[in-house]
Amino acid sequence: MVVVYIFALLASFYLLARISDKYFIPALDKIAKDLKMSNDMAGATLMAVGSSAPELFVALIAVLKPGGHVEIGMGTIVGSAIFNILVITGSIALVKTAVLNWQPVVRDFIFYAFAIISLLFVLQDGKVTIYEATFFVVFYAFYVFMVIKWVKVFPYKEITTEQKVSNGNKSFIHRWQKTLKPLDYILDRFFPSQKYYYWVFFMSIAVIGALCWVLVEGAIGISEIFNIPEVFIALIVLAIGTSVPDMMSSIIVAKQGRGGMAISNAIGSNIFDILFGLGLPWLIFFTLQKGEIAVENENMVRSIILLLGSVITVYILLSLQNWKIGHKAGIILIALYIIYVLWEISRIYLF
Repeated sequence: MVVVYIFALLASFYLLARISDKYFIPALDKIAKDLKMSNDMAGATLMAVGSSAPELFVALIAVLKPGGHVEIGMGTIVGSAIFNILVITGSIALVKTAVLNWQPVVRDFIFYAFAIISLLFVLQDGKVTIYEATFFVVFYAFYVFMVIKWVKVFPYKEITTEQKVSNGNKSFIHRWQKTLKPLDYILDRFFPSQKYYYWVFFMSIAVIGALCWVLVEGAIGISEIFNIPEVFIALIVLAIGTSVPDMMSSIIVAKQGRGGMAISNAIGSNIFDILFGLGLPWLIFFTLQKGEIAVENENMVRSIILLLGSVITVYILLSLQNWKIGHKAGIILIALYIIYVLWEISRIYLF
């Protein structure tokens, strides 16, 4: 049975990446142009929301699934946030040196820090209330409002060295096409033409939701078979897997020379994950049931503090490099994530 679970996880991770690469990003670009959104704005809102759909669906499925699996959703979101800020930002830097406008970067880091601190405050007593859930959703709505208004308060011109890349088709994922051709064949027959890009966008999110159900079931199964805490599976395995669309989205636009959009996507995705990705499932839970949501906060608080430290580290790196991020910074960030993963593994097996 464990082979089935592992295969289901790997297939789901691949499909998440493939859908992001071939369907989601091209559709998203066209929608952003229809709405006349700037690169930074599109990255922080529309792109972040869409590419964070896996984390949202995992959190929603986990909190509604009977048996007390709320830690899977929270662990996935916190682990994904750590992966995004370190690995995705680092990968963007390795792909191409990004030159950023400080105005949107400072905006996103301010809101990101407040989101993390708010999550720490919520978890300190080991339970979530309806008022805290409502605050998270309202806080995210306020962030979107500020993204729209920020350029009027702090004017800036977009920095872009955009290069034509054919929808990310040179992605490393395509090297596996021959092996996984049946899956690609099914996707090509399932999705409509890109000229119906609104349908493509919403269908991508729907399929992502279905794949996330598979991820949650697989994570629970593996956790039970190997007697590994669910929160560990979520913090590492599901966090990396559900962050694949974020990573693909950011690398694709970084290759196109839109570094600001890529960074905004990575940070904006984390803000969405924490505030809306947790807040909405909590609100739905309270709508359907009465009471409070109990959470195991020891592992969560430790990881959230590490997340806050990661945010501060990235901000310092950017400010010291005059709002540029290149290869050296990228290597440092990815190395920090590897250390974090090794530390988590050691805590499970050595302590």
